[in-house]
Amino acid sequence: MNTGMPINTGMDEETFEQFLEQLNRYVRERLIPAEREVIESDNIPADIVQEMRDMGLFGLTIPEEYGGAGMNISQYARCVHAISYAMPAFRSMISINIGMGCSALKNGGTDQQKAEWLPRLAAGEVVCFGLTEPGSGSDSAGMQTTATRSGNGWVLNGTKRYISNSPNARMALIMARTSKENLPKNAHVSAFLVPVETPGVTIGKRDKKMGQAGALIADVILEDVHLPADALLGLEEGKGFPIAMKSLDNGRISVGAMAAAMARRALDSAIRYANERKAFGEPIANFQLIQQMLAESEMEIYAAECTMADVTRRADAGENVIRKAAEFKVFSSEMCGRVVDRVVQVYGGAGYLAEYDAERFFRDARVLRIYEGTTQILYLQIAKHMLREWKAEHG
Repeated sequence: MNTGMPINTGMDEETFEQFLEQLNRYVRERLIPAEREVIESDNIPADIVQEMRDMGLFGLTIPEEYGGAGMNISQYARCVHAISYAMPAFRSMISINIGMGCSALKNGGTDQQKAEWLPRLAAGEVVCFGLTEPGSGSDSAGMQTTATRSGNGWVLNGTKRYISNSPNARMALIMARTSKENLPKNAHVSAFLVPVETPGVTIGKRDKKMGQAGALIADVILEDVHLPADALLGLEEGKGFPIAMKSLDNGRISVGAMAAAMARRALDSAIRYANERKAFGEPIANFQLIQQMLAESEMEIYAAECTMADVTRRADAGENVIRKAAEFKVFSSEMCGRVVDRVVQVYGGAGYLAEYDAERFFRDARVLRIYEGTTQILYLQIAKHMLREWKAEHG
């Protein structure tokens, strides 16, 4: 599809391949050995966070003039895939900056907002993204957080729930209602750049989760938070939801890439275990039904990786990938759920024990079908776009 838009060539390809090789080495030699410490403390060690900053991982897609690496979407997805071979917390730490914060600023920020915030994000100041609330997630009509005009500025009130990275965040990108009425195309929702140290902002107690140790979430509570006029992203009301949804394209590509890598790590673990574990005098890898589970997993992971290559290529070519990104996220996250389930089965009784990795892979993968749009909501969105495209073509 020729959109007439220039293709985003991103970082020089030779330089990128060298960076990716270095990143893969770092994941295997540094991040994977640190996983046990992250699990025990439910936190990423500060020295690793600083190493990730020094490597430029917080600014992969931020333009070079703002201190980032200037990668395109394809390159970013391959980096996410590489990082996500280690436990999910490492990707979670950087992905909100890139997939939400950077994307929202690039898509909707003023030149002044970009100049103020993008260098800070590239340097590793952590961002959180506040859309979900106690009574609403995908349903923006139910949003209760309000932003009301006060003099030349704004006052925000409300609570955001399940907000990734909020315990470590320096800035929150908050979606808030700027109209009491529910307007067409979600024009009642605007986006605000909120420094976390602003009076009235409170980060709640860290939530305990089923899995994904070290990937922290908590409520963000806003009580009479006074903001200047230029805290409104783009200085324009009613653009928050479209900006958020466009940012979610990148977020969904990131989750899809992570799911493919998590499945690959789990499968590699199962192959190793199947060759080491013996039953009836031989490795269980010799048993045909074990081989079937391994082969099915490999086929599905390969399909997800091919889908990632296609959707990111389309995004870099300037296509609107809102439907394709949703399809990739759904397929890859559901695929990962099937793969980790098979991996537990390959491990047998050992797969149920915390001593082995299989049960952790299983727990870590479950949330992939929920965040960045549940599978069920994305099915509806995919179908809606399919039907809209059909009507546009057939009248």
